[in-house]
Amino acid sequence: MKEYIKKIDDENFDSTVSKGVVLVDFYADWCGPCRMLSPILEALASEMGDKMMVGKLDVDHAPKVTSTYQITSVPTMIVFKNGKEHERIVGLKDLETLKKIVTRAM
Repeated sequence: MKEYIKKIDDENFDSTVSKGVVLVDFYADWCGPCRMLSPILEALASEMGDKMMVGKLDVDHAPKVTSTYQITSVPTMIVFKNGKEHERIVGLKDLETLKKIVTRAM
């Protein structure tokens, strides 16, 4: 995981999404589309990292948050704005689509 993508877990989730715009990728290591999404998220974090944060949460290692947000399929991404869910995206999306979605939360 690149240094501009924050690793999120049950312990640091609330503090991570509490301020600003944060795109959280709920993923699993065994998920093919999740692996395909990783370079897209790296590009998003590289291009927009000064305005927002990208985080990754492994659903197999963060059962509390996964359950709280009722994540039933991966990849699922949720855009949080100041700790509140702003928009939910399910499935693989391209960079331009993700930029538009994140920009709506700003």
